[in-house]
Amino acid sequence: MFSVPDSGRIAAVTHAKIVVPDDYPSVLAGTPAEALLRTVGEVTIFSARGADDEAELIRRIGDAEAALNIRAHARFSAAVLKSSPRLRLISVWGTGTDHIDLDVCKERGVKVARTAGVNANAVAEHAVTLMLSALRRIAALDAEMRAGGWARAPIAQLEGKTVGIVGLGPIGVRVASLLKPFGVQLLAASRGPDDGRAAAVGARHVPIETLLAESDVVTLHFRLDADTRGCLSTERLALMKPGAILVNTARGALIDQQALVHALSTGQIAGAGLDVFHEEPLPQSDALRLLPNVVLTPHIAGNTPEVIADGLALAVQNIDHFLRASSD
Repeated sequence: MFSVPDSGRIAAVTHAKIVVPDDYPSVLAGTPAEALLRTVGEVTIFSARGADDEAELIRRIGDAEAALNIRAHARFSAAVLKSSPRLRLISVWGTGTDHIDLDVCKERGVKVARTAGVNANAVAEHAVTLMLSALRRIAALDAEMRAGGWARAPIAQLEGKTVGIVGLGPIGVRVASLLKPFGVQLLAASRGPDDGRAAAVGARHVPIETLLAESDVVTLHFRLDADTRGCLSTERLALMKPGAILVNTARGALIDQQALVHALSTGQIAGAGLDVFHEEPLPQSDALRLLPNVVLTPHIAGNTPEVIADGLALAVQNIDHFLRASSD
């Protein structure tokens, strides 16, 4: 876990303009991280909705040199970046960068910093919680009980199962650690060379197709980019066991949405635990809301007080370090 630094450790070194264009819903206002940020430069914080509108986001960024990006609904598109000529840094509170045009950032010399690893423990805990909830049908049983029922159909246990971890970054590694006491067999798939990472967490490294075919539970921890978008296609979902559970705490667009709904509604797979979606907030009419074999949570896996505080502090430190280096 990262520690919030002493306010005395960050002192104003520039008169750089810093903008927070998207603190909605607000997590920054009134925090120690906000106080620290205001020692770094001239800060403007927007806490009202509107950063999801391209023209409004451009207006909010204005002539700022650094942006602290809170929400993924603020999309730093090519148009936004090209209309922000003084922008030199985007410091992301979080790990995902799929809402930022990284190619245009590279062309324009705009650096992008993340707070990778800060949320690893919290998101890993949530992934394991979704596994257990889906296997044991916690949400469905709770609903039946509240409706007056007393359902006694068999549920599933995690012990003895094969769990496939797709992606061995900080979150995937932590998931492997948390699963050890459950007595599961671990498989792991990664985008590049394994370099011994799977063996280090007690997993067998296999191609993703093998992982899908052999796993009773599949949990996704890939970053979303052009190579991973839709990586769980119709064809790959068809490889999964009929009794398998799919967990996604990474990004909704890793999975083909229509293929997932089809697989769940036809019993091609047994169930899912989902914290992320193609469209957020999830529309009221979305088919996933109607499926009883799905556990849904509102992209909240990393939304703990510890993650919020540590992530904001690190995002501020990233701005401070960048501005200090630039002024040397």
